[in-house]
Amino acid sequence: MNEMEQQIVGMISAAGDSKAKAFEALKKVKESKYDEARALLQEAREIDLEAHKIQTQLITAEMSGGENKPEVGLLMVHAQDHYMTSQLARDLIEEMINVFEAKEGK
Repeated sequence: MNEMEQQIVGMISAAGDSKAKAFEALKKVKESKYDEARALLQEAREIDLEAHKIQTQLITAEMSGGENKPEVGLLMVHAQDHYMTSQLARDLIEEMINVFEAKEGK
């Protein structure tokens, strides 16, 4: 595996970890543990920054062209898919926390 592929796999891993934290937060919502859920979402955001940093590096490399320009292959598409779904999951779960917390009057 070359360096760029390792970066892309790192992006997939970070996005997966972020999404896992978001779903842990959802489990806390089921128990009405909103503060714990929000803490887990904050962890998810921090992990997500790792994926974002890698994505930014890859975009910058593509824009600069030359020999370091990444090839947009299935692995990169897969990484982008994981990253986008982790962000969507986190955002939706955050809104669910708001809805359920408001419904309980907290």
